[in-house]
Amino acid sequence: MNDTCGTLTVSVSACDDYIDISKEGQQNTENFFNSQQDFEDALIGTYDLLGTNYLIHILGEIASDNALCGGERPTDVLEWQQIDDMTHNADNVALRNVWKWMYAGIGRANYIVEFQNQVDFDRKPELLAENLFLRSFYYFQLVKFFGDVPLVVDGRISVEGAQSIDRTPKADVYKKIEQDLITATNSLPWQQAQPGRATKGAAWALLGKVYLYQNKYNEAADAFDKVIKSNQYRLVEDFGTIFLNDNENNEESVFEIQYSIGVEGGNYEQLEYSEGNVAAGFMSPRFTGEKVNWGPYDDGNTFSTPVPELVDLYDVADTRLNATFFNIETYAAQMPGLTFDKRNEYTGYYNYKYMVYKEANLPDPRVTHGNNYRAIRYSDVLLMAAEANLQATSPKGDPQALLDEVRDRAFAEDTSYRVPATLENILQERRLELAGEGHRFFDQVRTNKTSTIPGFDVNKHKLFPIPRIEIELAGNTWSQNPGYSN
Repeated sequence: MNDTCGTLTVSVSACDDYIDISKEGQQNTENFFNSQQDFEDALIGTYDLLGTNYLIHILGEIASDNALCGGERPTDVLEWQQIDDMTHNADNVALRNVWKWMYAGIGRANYIVEFQNQVDFDRKPELLAENLFLRSFYYFQLVKFFGDVPLVVDGRISVEGAQSIDRTPKADVYKKIEQDLITATNSLPWQQAQPGRATKGAAWALLGKVYLYQNKYNEAADAFDKVIKSNQYRLVEDFGTIFLNDNENNEESVFEIQYSIGVEGGNYEQLEYSEGNVAAGFMSPRFTGEKVNWGPYDDGNTFSTPVPELVDLYDVADTRLNATFFNIETYAAQMPGLTFDKRNEYTGYYNYKYMVYKEANLPDPRVTHGNNYRAIRYSDVLLMAAEANLQATSPKGDPQALLDEVRDRAFAEDTSYRVPATLENILQERRLELAGEGHRFFDQVRTNKTSTIPGFDVNKHKLFPIPRIEIELAGNTWSQNPGYSN
C-alpha cells in the first residue's frame, strides 16, 4: 500500500491460526523497538493487513440481496458461492481467511502495545493512537462476522495461552473497541500529511458506527456530530467522480484503504500478498477478443454481479445509477468489435465503482488494481447520523437535513426528489448510496432486514460460523455459533 507505507512495503504473512508467534530469539526487545523507526516500521506492518479487506468487501455484497456470486461457473471460488447461497459451514475457507487475517492485524498491533514503553519519542502518542485505531478496525470486522471472539489486547500470546483462551462476549469486545477509539481520538490529528493514516475524524466515525451496531443511538449521534461539525469533510459535488483513480483521498474520504500497482503483484495462490485491490479485478467483467477494442478497461473475473432488482430501485434522474452500475450490453453497443463472456449468474451489470482500468499491474491485472477502497465516506457518516438522530432520545442533528444533503447531491441539487426522513427511507438511501461498497449485508443483519436475502435463516445466518480449525486449535473448548456444527 504505497501511500501508507511510503518506501517500505510490508507484505501480509498469513499465520496458521489467530496467534502471532515469533521464533525464539527473533523480534524481541533485544533487537527491536529500540528506536522510533522500529515503531514506525511495525506500524506499517499493522496498516498492511488492511489490504486483505478486499475479501470483506466482496462478501458484504454477495451475502446480501445486492449481488449474486457470479464467477466463471457455479463452483468457481466455491467458498464464496456457498456464502451467496447461505450453505456455508465451519470449513469455509473464506471465513477462515477473514478470521486469520484480522487476527494477524491484531497480533501486529499487540506487538506494538506489548513494547510500547520501550522507547520514548515525540510522535509516540500519535503512533500509539493510530495503532489502537487499526486494532479496533480489525476487531470490529471480527465481531460483525462472528459475534463473540477472543479478546487479546496486552500483547502476543504463547502457544500454551492459545489453548486456554476463551471467546469473549461481543459486548465486552465492543466495550474495549469503544475505549480504545476514545483514547485514540485524544492524540490523533484531524489531518495527516500522508494519505491513509488514521485521523481523529476516522476514529470518531468508526466509534459512531460501533455504537450504531449496538443501538446506542445517543452515543452514535454524538460521535457522528463531532465528525460533521469538524468541517473537515464535504460531499464531492459529482458522484460519478468519487471512485476514479485520480480522485482518491478526496474531501469525502473519512478513511480510505490505500492500494497500489507495480509494487507487489498478486497471484491466485496468495492473494493476501498483493499490494493492489484484489476485489476490483474479481468484480470486473470478462472482455474477450482484441484488447484494443476494450476501451480504457482491463478485464476481470465477473464476481459479485448486481441484481436487476437493485438497479431498478434507482430513479432515472438519480446520478448514482450510471456511476454505480456498469451495463456491459450498453457499453458493448457503443464499442465496435467488443465482445465479452457472460459467464455464471450473468445479469448484465457489474460494479462500476471498482472497475479494472488498464494499468501496469503485476503479474496479473485480473487480481490486482490500484483503486483505493473508500472504507468510510462522508455520505456514509451523514446517513448513519440521520439514522442515529432519528432514534436518539437526545439527538444532535436533524435527520431530515442529514438525509437531504445526501439525496440532493444524488439528484444534482433538485430538491423535488426529497423524501421524509423515516427509518425505512434512510436505510433505503444507504442501499442506494453505498451499493457495491460491501456494507449491505451487515446493514441488513443489524437492522433485522434480512427477509430479501435468499436462503437466509434468522436463527442461523446473523453470524458466520467460527472456523472449525480455530476451535480445534483452542482445544475444542469453544462452542460453535447457533445453527452450525463443529
